Amino acid sequence: MIKKIYLIGNPNVGKSVVFSRLTGVQVMSSNYPGTTVEISKGYLRLGEERVEVVDLPGTYSLEPSSSAEKVAVSLLNEYPRNEMVVINILDATNLERNLLLTLQLVEAGYPVIVSLNMCDDAGHRGINIDTTKLEKLIGVPVISTCAVTGLGIKLLIERIKEGSPTVKKSLTNEDRWKEIGAIIQQVQSLEHRHHTLREVLEDASVRPLTGLIMAAGIIYASFKIVRFIGETIIARITDPIFSNLYQPVLEKLTLCWQESGFWFHLLIGDLIDGKIDFKQSLGVLTTAPYIEFGMVLPYIVAFYFILSLLEDIGYLPRLAILLDNVLHRLGLHGYAIIPVLLGFGCNVPGILSTRILESKRERFIASTIISIGVPCVPLQAMIFGLLGQFGGFYVGGVYLVLFSLIIILGLVLNRIMKGYSPELLIEIPPYRLPPLATLAKKLYFRIKGFIVEAVPVVIAGVLVINILLYFKLFDFITAIFAPFLKGLFGLPKESIVALVIGFFRKDVAVGMLMPLGLSAKQLFISATLLAISFPCIATFIVLWKELGLKDLIKSTLIMITISVIVGTALNFLIPH
Repeated sequence: MIKKIYLIGNPNVGKSVVFSRLTGVQVMSSNYPGTTVEISKGYLRLGEERVEVVDLPGTYSLEPSSSAEKVAVSLLNEYPRNEMVVINILDATNLERNLLLTLQLVEAGYPVIVSLNMCDDAGHRGINIDTTKLEKLIGVPVISTCAVTGLGIKLLIERIKEGSPTVKKSLTNEDRWKEIGAIIQQVQSLEHRHHTLREVLEDASVRPLTGLIMAAGIIYASFKIVRFIGETIIARITDPIFSNLYQPVLEKLTLCWQESGFWFHLLIGDLIDGKIDFKQSLGVLTTAPYIEFGMVLPYIVAFYFILSLLEDIGYLPRLAILLDNVLHRLGLHGYAIIPVLLGFGCNVPGILSTRILESKRERFIASTIISIGVPCVPLQAMIFGLLGQFGGFYVGGVYLVLFSLIIILGLVLNRIMKGYSPELLIEIPPYRLPPLATLAKKLYFRIKGFIVEAVPVVIAGVLVINILLYFKLFDFITAIFAPFLKGLFGLPKESIVALVIGFFRKDVAVGMLMPLGLSAKQLFISATLLAISFPCIATFIVLWKELGLKDLIKSTLIMITISVIVGTALNFLIPH
Protein backbone atom coordinates (compact mmCIF):
# COMPACT_ATOMS: atom_id res chain seq x y z
CA MET A 1 0.00 0.00 0.00
CA ILE A 2 1.35 3.42 -1.05
CA LYS A 3 1.24 5.90 1.83
CA LYS A 4 3.50 8.64 0.51
CA ILE A 5 4.54 10.01 -2.89
CA TYR A 6 7.67 12.15 -3.28
CA LEU A 7 8.25 14.45 -6.25
CA ILE A 8 11.90 15.01 -7.04
CA GLY A 9 13.76 16.57 -9.94
CA ASN A 10 16.24 19.21 -11.05
CA PRO A 11 15.27 22.85 -10.51
CA ASN A 12 12.99 24.37 -13.18
CA VAL A 13 11.66 21.13 -14.64
CA GLY A 14 7.99 21.97 -13.89
CA LYS A 15 7.91 20.00 -10.66
CA SER A 16 5.61 22.43 -8.85
CA VAL A 17 3.15 22.36 -11.77
CA VAL A 18 3.06 18.55 -11.68
CA PHE A 19 2.52 18.79 -7.92
CA SER A 20 -0.41 21.18 -8.47
CA ARG A 21 -1.93 18.83 -11.04
CA LEU A 22 -1.74 15.89 -8.65
CA THR A 23 -2.86 17.50 -5.40
CA GLY A 24 -5.55 20.03 -6.29
CA VAL A 25 -6.20 23.36 -4.66
CA GLN A 26 -5.46 22.79 -0.97
CA VAL A 27 -1.72 22.76 -0.29
CA MET A 28 0.13 22.99 3.02
CA SER A 29 3.49 24.75 3.02
CA SER A 30 5.95 24.75 5.91
CA ASN A 31 9.67 25.08 6.51
CA TYR A 32 11.71 21.95 7.10
CA PRO A 33 12.70 21.90 10.82
CA GLY A 34 15.87 23.87 11.50
CA THR A 35 16.07 25.34 7.97
CA THR A 36 14.50 28.02 5.77
CA VAL A 37 13.78 25.45 3.03
CA GLU A 38 10.04 25.31 2.26
CA ILE A 39 8.26 21.98 1.78
CA SER A 40 4.84 21.69 0.11
CA LYS A 41 2.43 18.86 0.90
CA GLY A 42 -0.93 17.89 -0.56
CA TYR A 43 -3.07 14.83 -1.18
CA LEU A 44 -3.86 12.61 -4.16
CA ARG A 45 -6.75 10.17 -4.29
CA LEU A 46 -5.70 6.76 -5.62
CA GLY A 47 -8.92 4.80 -5.90
CA GLU A 48 -10.30 4.73 -2.35
CA GLU A 49 -6.96 5.77 -0.81
CA ARG A 50 -5.90 9.32 0.04
CA VAL A 51 -2.12 9.51 -0.31
CA GLU A 52 0.12 12.35 0.86
CA VAL A 53 2.24 13.97 -1.86
CA VAL A 54 5.44 15.81 -0.89
CA ASP A 55 7.10 18.28 -3.25
CA LEU A 56 10.83 18.05 -2.51
CA PRO A 57 13.22 20.97 -3.12
CA GLY A 58 14.91 20.94 -6.53
CA THR A 59 18.10 18.87 -6.59
CA TYR A 60 20.61 17.81 -9.23
CA SER A 61 21.96 14.82 -7.36
CA LEU A 62 21.57 12.54 -4.34
CA GLU A 63 25.02 13.79 -3.31
CA PRO A 64 23.86 17.10 -1.79
CA SER A 65 25.87 20.29 -2.17
CA SER A 66 23.31 22.77 -0.77
CA SER A 67 20.87 22.96 2.14
CA ALA A 68 17.90 22.41 -0.21
CA GLU A 69 19.46 19.24 -1.65
CA LYS A 70 20.28 17.99 1.87
CA VAL A 71 16.60 18.41 2.85
CA ALA A 72 15.45 16.54 -0.27
CA VAL A 73 17.74 13.57 0.44
CA SER A 74 16.81 13.56 4.16
CA LEU A 75 13.10 13.41 3.41
CA LEU A 76 13.56 10.54 0.96
CA ASN A 77 15.11 8.49 3.72
CA GLU A 78 12.46 9.22 6.38
CA TYR A 79 9.87 6.72 5.09
CA PRO A 80 9.93 2.94 4.37
CA ARG A 81 10.57 2.36 0.67
CA ASN A 82 7.94 -0.36 0.35
CA GLU A 83 5.23 2.21 1.31
CA MET A 84 6.30 5.05 -0.98
CA VAL A 85 6.78 6.00 -4.63
CA VAL A 86 9.23 8.55 -6.02
CA ILE A 87 8.06 10.47 -9.09
CA ASN A 88 11.16 11.78 -10.82
CA ILE A 89 10.30 14.77 -13.05
CA LEU A 90 12.63 15.25 -16.01
CA ASP A 91 12.91 18.10 -18.51
CA ALA A 92 12.48 16.44 -21.91
CA THR A 93 14.41 19.27 -23.58
CA ASN A 94 17.47 18.55 -21.40
CA LEU A 95 17.31 14.80 -20.93
CA GLU A 96 21.04 14.15 -20.61
CA ARG A 97 21.57 16.38 -17.57
CA ASN A 98 18.37 15.15 -15.86
CA LEU A 99 19.16 11.44 -16.19
CA LEU A 100 21.98 11.63 -13.62
CA LEU A 101 19.50 11.95 -10.75
CA THR A 102 17.29 9.25 -12.28
CA LEU A 103 20.09 6.69 -12.37
CA GLN A 104 21.09 7.54 -8.79
CA LEU A 105 17.50 6.98 -7.61
CA VAL A 106 17.26 3.64 -9.39
CA GLU A 107 20.66 2.48 -8.09
CA ALA A 108 19.67 3.45 -4.53
CA GLY A 109 16.66 1.13 -4.73
CA TYR A 110 13.87 3.71 -4.59
CA PRO A 111 10.54 2.76 -6.25
CA VAL A 112 10.77 5.23 -9.15
CA ILE A 113 8.38 6.36 -11.88
CA VAL A 114 9.60 8.95 -14.41
CA SER A 115 7.53 11.91 -15.61
CA LEU A 116 9.16 13.09 -18.84
CA ASN A 117 7.85 16.65 -18.60
CA MET A 118 7.78 19.47 -21.19
CA CYS A 119 7.32 16.89 -23.95
CA ASP A 120 5.38 19.45 -26.02
CA ASP A 121 8.29 21.89 -25.94
CA ALA A 122 10.69 19.08 -26.88
CA GLY A 123 8.54 18.20 -29.87
CA HIS A 124 8.44 21.82 -31.02
CA ARG A 125 12.25 21.91 -30.89
CA GLY A 126 12.52 18.78 -33.01
CA ILE A 127 13.61 16.55 -30.10
CA ASN A 128 12.11 13.07 -30.41
CA ILE A 129 12.40 10.67 -27.45
CA ASP A 130 11.48 7.00 -27.62
CA THR A 131 9.86 6.60 -24.19
CA THR A 132 9.27 2.87 -24.65
CA LYS A 133 12.97 2.23 -25.24
CA LEU A 134 13.95 4.63 -22.44
CA GLU A 135 11.67 2.74 -20.05
CA LYS A 136 13.32 -0.54 -21.01
CA LEU A 137 16.87 0.80 -20.64
CA ILE A 138 16.48 2.36 -17.18
CA GLY A 139 14.04 -0.28 -15.90
CA VAL A 140 11.29 1.99 -14.51
CA PRO A 141 7.98 3.35 -15.95
CA VAL A 142 8.36 6.46 -18.14
CA ILE A 143 5.37 8.69 -19.04
CA SER A 144 5.50 11.71 -21.35
CA THR A 145 3.76 14.67 -19.71
CA CYS A 146 3.08 18.34 -20.18
CA ALA A 147 2.04 19.63 -16.76
CA VAL A 148 1.03 23.04 -18.12
CA THR A 149 -1.77 21.49 -20.19
CA GLY A 150 -2.33 18.33 -18.15
CA LEU A 151 -1.18 16.02 -20.95
CA GLY A 152 -0.17 12.60 -19.61
CA ILE A 153 -1.00 13.36 -15.96
CA LYS A 154 -3.93 10.93 -15.91
CA LEU A 155 -1.71 8.13 -17.26
CA LEU A 156 0.99 9.06 -14.73
CA ILE A 157 -1.50 8.55 -11.88
CA GLU A 158 -2.70 5.26 -13.36
CA ARG A 159 0.87 3.91 -13.45
CA ILE A 160 1.97 5.15 -10.02
CA LYS A 161 1.50 1.72 -8.45
CA GLU A 162 3.93 0.24 -10.99
CA GLY A 163 6.77 1.98 -9.21
CA SER A 164 8.61 -0.68 -7.20
CA PRO A 165 12.08 -0.93 -5.58
CA THR A 166 14.76 -2.10 -8.00
CA VAL A 167 18.16 -3.59 -7.37
CA LYS A 168 20.88 -2.23 -9.63
CA LYS A 169 24.65 -2.13 -9.38
CA SER A 170 26.03 1.21 -8.18
CA LEU A 171 28.24 3.02 -10.65
CA THR A 172 30.95 5.60 -10.28
CA ASN A 173 30.07 9.08 -11.45
CA GLU A 174 32.24 8.61 -14.55
CA ASP A 175 30.54 5.31 -15.44
CA ARG A 176 27.17 6.89 -14.84
CA TRP A 177 27.82 9.62 -17.42
CA LYS A 178 29.02 7.02 -19.91
CA GLU A 179 25.78 5.09 -19.45
CA ILE A 180 23.77 8.29 -19.87
CA GLY A 181 25.57 8.98 -23.15
CA ALA A 182 24.73 5.47 -24.37
CA ILE A 183 21.08 5.88 -23.38
CA ILE A 184 20.77 9.26 -25.13
CA GLN A 185 22.26 7.81 -28.30
CA GLN A 186 19.59 5.08 -28.39
CA VAL A 187 16.44 6.98 -27.36
CA GLN A 188 16.86 10.56 -28.61
CA SER A 189 16.90 11.90 -32.15
CA LEU A 190 16.97 15.47 -33.41
CA GLU A 191 15.39 17.08 -36.46
CA HIS A 192 15.07 20.62 -37.67
CA ARG A 193 11.50 21.89 -37.83
CA HIS A 194 9.52 25.10 -37.49
CA HIS A 195 6.40 25.58 -35.40
CA THR A 196 3.17 25.46 -37.33
CA LEU A 197 0.67 28.27 -36.83
CA ARG A 198 -1.57 25.90 -34.89
CA GLU A 199 1.27 24.98 -32.53
CA VAL A 200 2.11 28.66 -32.00
CA LEU A 201 -1.52 29.40 -31.09
CA GLU A 202 -1.78 26.33 -28.85
CA ASP A 203 1.32 27.36 -26.91
CA ALA A 204 0.38 31.03 -26.71
CA SER A 205 -3.10 30.29 -25.35
CA VAL A 206 -1.79 28.57 -22.19
CA ARG A 207 1.16 30.86 -21.39
CA PRO A 208 0.38 33.46 -18.69
CA LEU A 209 1.06 36.69 -20.60
CA THR A 210 -0.03 35.79 -24.13
CA GLY A 211 -2.78 33.53 -22.81
CA LEU A 212 -4.41 36.26 -20.73
CA ILE A 213 -4.26 38.69 -23.65
CA MET A 214 -5.86 36.08 -25.92
CA ALA A 215 -8.47 35.21 -23.28
CA ALA A 216 -9.46 38.85 -22.80
CA GLY A 217 -9.77 39.32 -26.57
CA ILE A 218 -11.73 36.11 -27.11
CA ILE A 219 -14.13 36.72 -24.22
CA TYR A 220 -14.70 40.33 -25.28
CA ALA A 221 -15.27 39.32 -28.91
CA SER A 222 -17.55 36.46 -27.84
CA PHE A 223 -19.89 38.71 -25.88
CA LYS A 224 -19.90 41.32 -28.66
CA ILE A 225 -20.83 38.59 -31.16
CA VAL A 226 -23.50 37.21 -28.82
CA ARG A 227 -25.03 40.66 -28.49
CA PHE A 228 -24.82 41.30 -32.25
CA ILE A 229 -26.44 37.97 -33.16
CA GLY A 230 -29.12 38.36 -30.46
CA GLU A 231 -30.03 41.91 -31.45
CA THR A 232 -30.10 40.96 -35.14
CA ILE A 233 -32.48 38.03 -34.48
CA ILE A 234 -34.72 40.29 -32.38
CA ALA A 235 -34.81 43.12 -34.94
CA ARG A 236 -35.27 40.97 -38.03
CA ILE A 237 -37.17 37.91 -36.82
CA THR A 238 -38.81 37.88 -33.39
CA ASP A 239 -40.07 41.49 -33.20
CA PRO A 240 -41.66 41.38 -36.69
CA ILE A 241 -43.33 38.05 -35.83
CA PHE A 242 -44.82 39.38 -32.60
CA SER A 243 -45.76 42.81 -34.03
CA ASN A 244 -47.04 41.82 -37.47
CA LEU A 245 -48.46 38.33 -36.89
CA TYR A 246 -49.15 37.67 -33.22
CA GLN A 247 -50.35 41.08 -31.99
CA PRO A 248 -53.23 41.39 -34.53
CA VAL A 249 -54.53 38.00 -33.38
CA LEU A 250 -54.48 39.08 -29.74
CA GLU A 251 -56.15 42.41 -30.55
CA LYS A 252 -59.06 40.59 -32.20
CA LEU A 253 -59.25 38.35 -29.16
CA THR A 254 -59.45 41.32 -26.77
CA LEU A 255 -62.62 42.57 -28.50
CA CYS A 256 -64.45 39.58 -27.02
CA TRP A 257 -63.59 40.51 -23.42
CA GLN A 258 -64.20 43.30 -21.01
CA GLU A 259 -60.88 44.88 -20.14
CA SER A 260 -61.58 44.85 -16.43
CA GLY A 261 -62.42 41.15 -16.15
CA PHE A 262 -60.29 38.59 -14.28
CA TRP A 263 -59.49 36.42 -17.31
CA PHE A 264 -58.57 39.46 -19.37
CA HIS A 265 -56.15 40.57 -16.66
CA LEU A 266 -54.76 37.05 -16.35
CA LEU A 267 -54.22 36.30 -20.04
CA ILE A 268 -53.76 39.72 -21.69
CA GLY A 269 -52.73 41.91 -18.75
CA ASP A 270 -52.94 45.69 -18.76
CA LEU A 271 -53.38 47.72 -21.93
CA ILE A 272 -50.84 50.52 -22.20
CA ASP A 273 -52.38 53.61 -23.90
CA GLY A 274 -55.18 51.35 -25.09
CA LYS A 275 -52.83 48.86 -26.76
CA ILE A 276 -51.06 45.63 -25.93
CA ASP A 277 -47.46 46.25 -24.86
CA PHE A 278 -45.53 42.99 -24.82
CA LYS A 279 -42.96 44.35 -22.35
CA GLN A 280 -45.40 45.88 -19.84
CA SER A 281 -48.83 44.25 -20.17
CA LEU A 282 -47.70 41.26 -18.07
CA GLY A 283 -50.21 38.73 -19.38
CA VAL A 284 -49.78 34.99 -19.85
CA LEU A 285 -50.43 35.38 -23.60
CA THR A 286 -48.53 38.65 -24.01
CA THR A 287 -45.49 39.31 -21.81
CA ALA A 288 -44.75 35.65 -20.94
CA PRO A 289 -44.14 34.40 -24.51
CA TYR A 290 -42.53 37.67 -25.61
CA ILE A 291 -39.91 37.67 -22.86
CA GLU A 292 -38.90 34.06 -23.53
CA PHE A 293 -39.17 33.88 -27.32
CA GLY A 294 -38.94 37.52 -28.34
CA MET A 295 -36.21 38.84 -26.03
CA VAL A 296 -34.38 35.96 -24.37
CA LEU A 297 -34.27 33.06 -26.84
CA PRO A 298 -32.29 35.04 -29.47
CA TYR A 299 -29.51 35.63 -26.92
CA ILE A 300 -29.68 32.01 -25.77
CA VAL A 301 -29.18 30.84 -29.37
CA ALA A 302 -26.25 33.23 -29.83
CA PHE A 303 -24.62 32.37 -26.49
CA TYR A 304 -24.77 28.60 -26.87
CA PHE A 305 -23.57 28.84 -30.47
CA ILE A 306 -20.41 30.69 -29.39
CA LEU A 307 -19.92 28.47 -26.33
CA SER A 308 -20.25 25.27 -28.39
CA LEU A 309 -17.86 26.68 -31.01
CA LEU A 310 -15.17 27.50 -28.41
CA GLU A 311 -15.69 24.12 -26.77
CA ASP A 312 -15.38 22.10 -29.98
CA ILE A 313 -12.45 24.11 -31.34
CA GLY A 314 -10.56 23.14 -28.17
CA TYR A 315 -10.22 26.55 -26.52
CA LEU A 316 -12.23 26.01 -23.32
CA PRO A 317 -9.85 23.41 -21.83
CA ARG A 318 -6.98 25.84 -22.48
CA LEU A 319 -8.90 28.62 -20.77
CA ALA A 320 -9.35 26.28 -17.80
CA ILE A 321 -5.59 25.63 -17.65
CA LEU A 322 -4.83 29.35 -17.98
CA LEU A 323 -7.16 30.33 -15.13
CA ASP A 324 -6.15 27.43 -12.91
CA ASN A 325 -3.83 29.44 -10.65
CA VAL A 326 -6.39 32.23 -10.20
CA LEU A 327 -9.24 29.85 -9.42
CA HIS A 328 -7.03 27.92 -6.98
CA ARG A 329 -7.18 31.00 -4.75
CA LEU A 330 -10.98 30.83 -4.85
CA GLY A 331 -11.01 27.21 -3.69
CA LEU A 332 -11.58 25.85 -7.20
CA HIS A 333 -9.48 24.50 -10.04
CA GLY A 334 -9.35 25.70 -13.60
CA TYR A 335 -12.09 23.48 -15.00
CA ALA A 336 -14.63 25.26 -12.77
CA ILE A 337 -14.63 27.91 -15.50
CA ILE A 338 -16.90 25.58 -17.53
CA PRO A 339 -19.84 25.68 -15.03
CA VAL A 340 -19.31 29.45 -14.70
CA LEU A 341 -19.51 29.96 -18.47
CA LEU A 342 -22.57 27.72 -18.69
CA GLY A 343 -24.09 29.80 -15.89
CA PHE A 344 -23.89 32.86 -18.12
CA GLY A 345 -26.35 31.07 -20.40
CA CYS A 346 -28.60 29.79 -17.62
CA ASN A 347 -27.74 29.18 -13.96
CA VAL A 348 -29.53 25.81 -13.97
CA PRO A 349 -27.12 23.94 -16.33
CA GLY A 350 -24.25 25.89 -14.75
CA ILE A 351 -25.01 24.50 -11.30
CA LEU A 352 -25.81 21.04 -12.65
CA SER A 353 -22.40 20.95 -14.35
CA THR A 354 -20.63 21.52 -11.02
CA ARG A 355 -20.92 17.73 -10.75
CA ILE A 356 -17.63 17.58 -12.65
CA LEU A 357 -16.01 18.99 -9.50
CA GLU A 358 -15.04 16.12 -7.26
CA SER A 359 -15.49 17.47 -3.71
CA LYS A 360 -18.59 18.77 -1.95
CA ARG A 361 -16.59 21.82 -0.88
CA GLU A 362 -15.82 22.81 -4.46
CA ARG A 363 -19.41 22.23 -5.57
CA PHE A 364 -20.72 24.48 -2.79
CA ILE A 365 -18.27 27.29 -3.59
CA ALA A 366 -18.92 27.07 -7.35
CA SER A 367 -22.73 26.87 -6.99
CA THR A 368 -22.85 29.82 -4.58
CA ILE A 369 -20.59 31.93 -6.80
CA ILE A 370 -22.72 31.13 -9.87
CA SER A 371 -25.98 31.96 -8.04
CA ILE A 372 -24.67 35.31 -6.80
CA GLY A 373 -22.13 36.55 -9.33
CA VAL A 374 -23.09 35.05 -12.70
CA PRO A 375 -26.10 36.66 -14.43
CA CYS A 376 -27.90 34.39 -16.90
CA VAL A 377 -28.49 35.50 -20.50
CA PRO A 378 -32.18 36.36 -19.87
CA LEU A 379 -31.18 38.68 -17.03
CA GLN A 380 -28.31 40.15 -19.05
CA ALA A 381 -30.64 40.83 -21.98
CA MET A 382 -33.00 42.74 -19.71
CA ILE A 383 -30.14 44.62 -18.01
CA PHE A 384 -28.89 45.79 -21.41
CA GLY A 385 -32.41 46.86 -22.32
CA LEU A 386 -32.99 48.59 -18.99
CA LEU A 387 -29.66 50.36 -18.42
CA GLY A 388 -28.33 50.61 -21.98
CA GLN A 389 -30.30 53.85 -22.53
CA PHE A 390 -28.17 55.51 -19.83
CA GLY A 391 -24.86 54.50 -21.43
CA GLY A 392 -22.27 51.79 -20.96
CA PHE A 393 -21.16 53.11 -17.55
CA TYR A 394 -24.15 51.64 -15.73
CA VAL A 395 -24.18 48.36 -17.68
CA GLY A 396 -20.44 47.92 -17.10
CA GLY A 397 -20.93 48.87 -13.45
CA VAL A 398 -23.24 45.89 -12.85
CA TYR A 399 -20.63 43.51 -14.27
CA LEU A 400 -17.85 45.16 -12.25
CA VAL A 401 -19.82 44.67 -9.01
CA LEU A 402 -20.57 41.03 -9.87
CA PHE A 403 -16.95 40.29 -10.82
CA SER A 404 -15.72 41.85 -7.57
CA LEU A 405 -18.20 39.73 -5.60
CA ILE A 406 -16.96 36.54 -7.29
CA ILE A 407 -13.37 37.30 -6.28
CA ILE A 408 -14.13 38.42 -2.72
CA LEU A 409 -16.65 35.65 -2.02
CA GLY A 410 -14.33 32.98 -3.44
CA LEU A 411 -11.40 34.17 -1.32
CA VAL A 412 -13.52 34.21 1.84
CA LEU A 413 -15.17 30.81 1.25
CA ASN A 414 -11.81 29.23 0.39
CA ARG A 415 -10.39 30.46 3.68
CA ILE A 416 -13.27 29.53 6.00
CA MET A 417 -14.57 26.30 4.46
CA LYS A 418 -13.03 23.02 5.46
CA GLY A 419 -12.80 20.02 3.19
CA TYR A 420 -10.79 18.37 0.46
CA SER A 421 -10.43 19.90 -3.01
CA PRO A 422 -8.68 17.48 -5.39
CA GLU A 423 -7.31 18.38 -8.78
CA LEU A 424 -9.46 17.56 -11.82
CA LEU A 425 -7.36 16.07 -14.61
CA ILE A 426 -8.12 17.11 -18.18
CA GLU A 427 -6.45 16.33 -21.46
CA ILE A 428 -5.92 19.21 -23.86
CA PRO A 429 -7.06 18.43 -27.42
CA PRO A 430 -5.36 20.06 -30.41
CA TYR A 431 -7.11 22.97 -32.07
CA ARG A 432 -9.44 21.72 -34.78
CA LEU A 433 -12.39 22.95 -36.82
CA PRO A 434 -15.54 21.24 -35.50
CA PRO A 435 -17.93 19.41 -37.86
CA LEU A 436 -20.97 21.59 -38.50
CA ALA A 437 -23.34 18.67 -37.90
CA THR A 438 -21.92 18.08 -34.41
CA LEU A 439 -22.08 21.79 -33.62
CA ALA A 440 -25.70 22.03 -34.78
CA LYS A 441 -26.71 18.95 -32.79
CA LYS A 442 -25.17 20.28 -29.58
CA LEU A 443 -26.82 23.67 -30.13
CA TYR A 444 -30.19 22.01 -30.71
CA PHE A 445 -30.11 20.01 -27.50
CA ARG A 446 -28.98 22.97 -25.40
CA ILE A 447 -31.70 25.26 -26.77
CA LYS A 448 -34.31 22.52 -26.39
CA GLY A 449 -33.26 21.99 -22.78
CA PHE A 450 -33.57 25.70 -22.05
CA ILE A 451 -37.04 25.95 -23.59
CA VAL A 452 -38.32 22.89 -21.75
CA GLU A 453 -36.97 24.22 -18.46
CA ALA A 454 -37.76 27.92 -18.84
CA VAL A 455 -41.12 28.27 -20.57
CA PRO A 456 -43.26 26.46 -17.94
CA VAL A 457 -41.57 28.44 -15.16
CA VAL A 458 -42.18 31.77 -16.92
CA ILE A 459 -45.85 31.00 -17.63
CA ALA A 460 -46.41 29.79 -14.05
CA GLY A 461 -44.55 32.82 -12.69
CA VAL A 462 -46.57 35.35 -14.70
CA LEU A 463 -49.76 33.48 -13.75
CA VAL A 464 -48.98 33.68 -10.02
CA ILE A 465 -47.89 37.31 -10.30
CA ASN A 466 -51.13 38.32 -12.04
CA ILE A 467 -53.27 36.58 -9.42
CA LEU A 468 -51.39 38.31 -6.60
CA LEU A 469 -51.67 41.67 -8.34
CA TYR A 470 -55.37 41.22 -9.17
CA PHE A 471 -56.29 40.49 -5.56
CA LYS A 472 -53.89 43.21 -4.31
CA LEU A 473 -51.94 40.73 -2.16
CA PHE A 474 -48.69 42.56 -2.91
CA ASP A 475 -49.95 45.61 -1.04
CA PHE A 476 -49.36 43.83 2.27
CA ILE A 477 -45.77 42.92 1.32
CA THR A 478 -45.13 46.44 0.04
CA ALA A 479 -46.31 48.03 3.28
CA ILE A 480 -43.90 45.89 5.33
CA PHE A 481 -40.77 46.35 3.25
CA ALA A 482 -41.23 49.91 1.96
CA PRO A 483 -39.30 51.62 4.82
CA PHE A 484 -36.54 49.02 4.52
CA LEU A 485 -36.19 49.55 0.76
CA LYS A 486 -36.25 53.32 0.99
CA GLY A 487 -33.87 53.58 3.92
CA LEU A 488 -31.19 51.12 2.82
CA PHE A 489 -31.45 50.94 -0.97
CA GLY A 490 -33.10 54.27 -1.85
CA LEU A 491 -35.83 52.52 -3.85
CA PRO A 492 -39.55 53.36 -3.98
CA LYS A 493 -42.07 50.96 -2.47
CA GLU A 494 -43.36 49.91 -5.91
CA SER A 495 -40.04 48.22 -6.68
CA ILE A 496 -40.61 45.60 -3.97
CA VAL A 497 -43.00 43.81 -6.30
CA ALA A 498 -40.31 43.43 -8.96
CA LEU A 499 -37.74 42.24 -6.40
CA VAL A 500 -40.15 39.60 -5.08
CA ILE A 501 -41.02 38.52 -8.61
CA GLY A 502 -37.30 37.96 -9.16
CA PHE A 503 -37.66 34.73 -7.21
CA PHE A 504 -39.95 33.41 -9.94
CA ARG A 505 -38.13 34.84 -12.93
CA LYS A 506 -35.36 37.46 -13.04
CA ASP A 507 -36.03 38.71 -16.58
CA VAL A 508 -39.74 39.25 -15.83
CA ALA A 509 -38.77 41.15 -12.68
CA VAL A 510 -36.41 43.47 -14.55
CA GLY A 511 -39.17 44.10 -17.08
CA MET A 512 -41.47 45.21 -14.25
CA LEU A 513 -39.01 47.96 -13.32
CA MET A 514 -39.42 49.66 -16.71
CA PRO A 515 -42.74 51.48 -16.11
CA LEU A 516 -41.82 52.68 -12.59
CA GLY A 517 -39.96 55.79 -13.78
CA LEU A 518 -36.85 55.05 -11.72
CA SER A 519 -33.68 57.10 -11.99
CA ALA A 520 -30.51 55.64 -13.50
CA LYS A 521 -29.08 55.12 -10.00
CA GLN A 522 -32.23 53.35 -8.79
CA LEU A 523 -32.34 51.13 -11.87
CA PHE A 524 -28.66 50.29 -11.40
CA ILE A 525 -29.22 49.30 -7.75
CA SER A 526 -32.37 47.32 -8.58
CA ALA A 527 -30.72 45.40 -11.42
CA THR A 528 -27.69 44.61 -9.26
CA LEU A 529 -29.88 43.41 -6.38
CA LEU A 530 -31.85 41.17 -8.74
CA ALA A 531 -28.61 39.67 -10.02
CA ILE A 532 -27.12 38.84 -6.61
CA SER A 533 -30.20 38.06 -4.51
CA PHE A 534 -32.33 34.90 -4.60
CA PRO A 535 -31.91 32.94 -7.83
CA CYS A 536 -35.02 32.16 -9.85
CA ILE A 537 -37.15 29.32 -8.53
CA ALA A 538 -35.76 26.80 -11.05
CA THR A 539 -32.19 27.53 -9.93
CA PHE A 540 -33.30 27.45 -6.30
CA ILE A 541 -34.76 23.96 -6.75
CA VAL A 542 -31.58 22.73 -8.48
CA LEU A 543 -29.46 24.17 -5.65
CA TRP A 544 -31.60 22.25 -3.16
CA LYS A 545 -31.22 19.06 -5.17
CA GLU A 546 -27.46 19.39 -5.69
CA LEU A 547 -26.35 20.79 -2.31
CA GLY A 548 -28.94 19.45 0.12
CA LEU A 549 -31.10 21.46 2.52
CA LYS A 550 -28.32 22.36 4.97
CA ASP A 551 -25.98 23.82 2.34
CA LEU A 552 -28.92 25.48 0.56
CA ILE A 553 -29.71 27.38 3.77
CA LYS A 554 -26.04 28.40 4.09
CA SER A 555 -25.96 29.60 0.49
CA THR A 556 -29.24 31.50 0.93
CA LEU A 557 -28.00 33.28 4.05
CA ILE A 558 -24.85 34.30 2.15
CA MET A 559 -27.03 35.73 -0.66
CA ILE A 560 -29.22 37.72 1.73
CA THR A 561 -26.23 39.11 3.62
CA ILE A 562 -24.38 40.13 0.46
CA SER A 563 -27.54 41.66 -1.06
CA VAL A 564 -28.12 43.90 1.98
CA ILE A 565 -24.45 44.96 2.17
CA VAL A 566 -24.05 45.66 -1.57
CA GLY A 567 -27.43 47.38 -2.00
CA THR A 568 -26.77 49.68 0.96
CA ALA A 569 -23.20 50.43 -0.15
CA LEU A 570 -24.30 51.33 -3.68
CA ASN A 571 -27.06 53.61 -2.36
CA PHE A 572 -24.69 55.62 -0.18
CA LEU A 573 -21.63 55.58 -2.45
CA ILE A 574 -23.16 56.40 -5.85
CA PRO A 575 -23.98 60.10 -6.32
CA HIS A 576 -27.48 61.05 -7.49
